[in-house]
Amino acid sequence: MRRLRIGLATGLAASLLAGVAVAEEIGSVSTNFRMTGSDKVVIEAYDDPQVDGVTCYVSRARTGGIKGTLGMAEDPPEASIACRQVGPIAFKGPVKSQEDVFSERMSILFKTLHVVRAVDRKRNTLVYLTYSDRIVSGSPQNAVTAVPVPATTPIPVK
Repeated sequence: MRRLRIGLATGLAASLLAGVAVAEEIGSVSTNFRMTGSDKVVIEAYDDPQVDGVTCYVSRARTGGIKGTLGMAEDPPEASIACRQVGPIAFKGPVKSQEDVFSERMSILFKTLHVVRAVDRKRNTLVYLTYSDRIVSGSPQNAVTAVPVPATTPIPVK
């Protein structure tokens, strides 16, 4: 019975994670040395979970030190994004005209980094925006990038 519960829990977790963008750290540079762990700028890759052949590269600050190691530090809101076609573009199904494709907490409770995909139908282009928000107030700092889709592949919008 215990194995059945573990198997069901694992299956449920896998189905919940299907289609969720997962960050892959590509590299990092230290910006401020600390004895307990340096502050860094990290570069992460996110494959769009609904669009094969598109990867977004996000660079952002990550706070080090004891609080950073424990996940209790609040990372700065600045981020940069560059999305590129890395293979043939194929849609796994219709996409919304605008939706969050990835979000990650930047502090233990209050701040979240978002990557939003919007569809520019007129130009057959996928536009990606990154920004951070807080429960009470967000940051106007943002970055945008675009991936043109070949005219032979119309974007299927819900």
